Amino acid sequence: MSRRGSLKPTLLLCGLLFGLGTPAASGAESPAAPQVDFHREVLPILSRHCARCHTSGKHEGGLAIDNRQKLLAGGDSGPALVVGKSDKSLLIGLVSGRDPEKVMPAEGRKLTADEIGTLRSWIDQGAPWEEGLSLSAFPTASWEPRRVELPPAPAGAAVASNPIDRLLAPYFAHHKIAPPAVVSDRVFARRAYLDLVGLMPSHVEIEAFEKDSQADKRRALVQRLLASREQYAIHWMSFWNDALRNDYKGPGYIDGGRKQITGWLYKALAENKPFDQFVRELVAPPNDESAGFVKGIVWRGVVNASQRPEMQAAQHVSQVFLGINLKCASCHDSFVSEWKLDDAYALASVFADKPLEVHRCDAPLKRTVEPRFLSAKLGKVDPKASLPERRKQVAEILTSPQDGRLARTIVNRLWARLLGRGLVEPVDSMDNPPWNAELLDFLATDLVDHKYDLQHTLELILTSQAYQLPSVGATSATEKDFVFRGPLVKRVSAEQFIDAVSTITGVWQPANGFKPPKKKAAAGAAPDFSAVGIRSALAIGDPLARALGRPNREQVITSREPVATTLQVLELTNGTTLDKMLKQGAERRLKESPGPAEGLIEAVYLRALMRRPEPKELETARGLVGTPATPDGVQDLMWTLMMLPEFQLIE
Repeated sequence: MSRRGSLKPTLLLCGLLFGLGTPAASGAESPAAPQVDFHREVLPILSRHCARCHTSGKHEGGLAIDNRQKLLAGGDSGPALVVGKSDKSLLIGLVSGRDPEKVMPAEGRKLTADEIGTLRSWIDQGAPWEEGLSLSAFPTASWEPRRVELPPAPAGAAVASNPIDRLLAPYFAHHKIAPPAVVSDRVFARRAYLDLVGLMPSHVEIEAFEKDSQADKRRALVQRLLASREQYAIHWMSFWNDALRNDYKGPGYIDGGRKQITGWLYKALAENKPFDQFVRELVAPPNDESAGFVKGIVWRGVVNASQRPEMQAAQHVSQVFLGINLKCASCHDSFVSEWKLDDAYALASVFADKPLEVHRCDAPLKRTVEPRFLSAKLGKVDPKASLPERRKQVAEILTSPQDGRLARTIVNRLWARLLGRGLVEPVDSMDNPPWNAELLDFLATDLVDHKYDLQHTLELILTSQAYQLPSVGATSATEKDFVFRGPLVKRVSAEQFIDAVSTITGVWQPANGFKPPKKKAAAGAAPDFSAVGIRSALAIGDPLARALGRPNREQVITSREPVATTLQVLELTNGTTLDKMLKQGAERRLKESPGPAEGLIEAVYLRALMRRPEPKELETARGLVGTPATPDGVQDLMWTLMMLPEFQLIE
């Protein structure tokens, strides 16, 4: 059993790096004792005194003791120990003080005679090591893909039809969970619409779906929504704009220090471009359309070395596509992962005209590192190649089927987007253990098997029983004892909320952002909003969108804060943006429903909640809108419905 990451080493064994291996007899050495228990006796000694300097990538003197194999390999001074011969082991000589001026650890408490005796006995007994144990202070996930064999299908054809549910069946059994029945058609349809195209279904669509008697109608609905490529692309623009640091205005766009990829991104999503090709065109742009991602932002004035554009490229590629945080390692060896300063500069140099001079905390170290990828096992970068060629080489390594991290990272992001929490959390820390490794690895290899078709993965997840389970209360993203019981309740995003308001009011966003290219509408296509405005995902952010969580996109954002804030409450109650939309919408609705107030109330309910009001709701609504209905009253009714959890939550 691995205990990697649970150890908290504090002291040093730095002397193993200096090669002070000339043994001299010392009375401080303790006699060997028999029957040493590695886990109970040896492991605590190594953790307290050795791990800080010789694990997790900090291998001073070339010595690593993360596992037995590395320990036996030794460092710059040769083997740290000779199995079966403690008297000839450098480790014992250093900790026992054979050279009084070179006693290890160099800092902190020295080993006691009993601790030295324990190490001697352990070495004399063959230096046994608990299988699978790592002394590394930080968890480290494998780069290689892992193919998972699906368990036998349990009784019941519904579960057998989706591999996600087959993989979760033993998980539920282990946790003694009996999953409840799946949600109603109405709840499922609303979830699917919001998750795939970002729009709430109309009451007509809901009622038609509920009346549909086809056995496979949920899969058919998912496929129909995915086929609505324009609305699908617009909705997922927000997800990728956040992650790829793309926006319609902001720092750098005016003076050329930053470049949009909006047109390329919309087309890639509308065409369902294979994800490996999507990544290659961002990392090694074939033309200017997708070049903005690796270009980064050229900030004005003096900028810290860790924020130069080439380093931004390394940070963004690692974070978005591999779930690796290189930001700490861009300034110094990371304190939260195994990544080192040289790793960050080596990848950044791939995107530079020449190898970059390494800076530690913005101080030049007067040396460079050659361009290379983060994992040397996956492939090499030719340091003499041209800049475009080096980018291509890294893009090919990154999207190689042997790079299991790429596929695991994106399917984890999709799972988190759809079900409220990733298989790995946080989603940018893919070295953390997943709550179900088999499911994560299956989804990753399945994506590769289906030629990196993200819509295939989306369909697979939405048609699983796991996605269709009743939602459960929110949980902390860092909850270590998390157990999956169903999708988490989610708040609608800023863009989903504003589009839903537009659906009620008929007031869409002004065309001040990006307008998709015109094309002939297919039969049954989703509505074209271009005549009246555009959807929120395509518009320049306004105070309402920003208050509801839309980021400024000057840095990579892969998950938005799910908790409501005071600013959001103030904007929803007193903000001028929403107030203006409601005023215009009230006037529109009064013109459309000039008759009795009941008809107008029902129309607003159907647009907002996709149902008719209950008798008590109707009575309350009459009091709000007035008799006859007034603009202020209609505005109050619409605002009241928008504040309901039924409107703002995806359950």
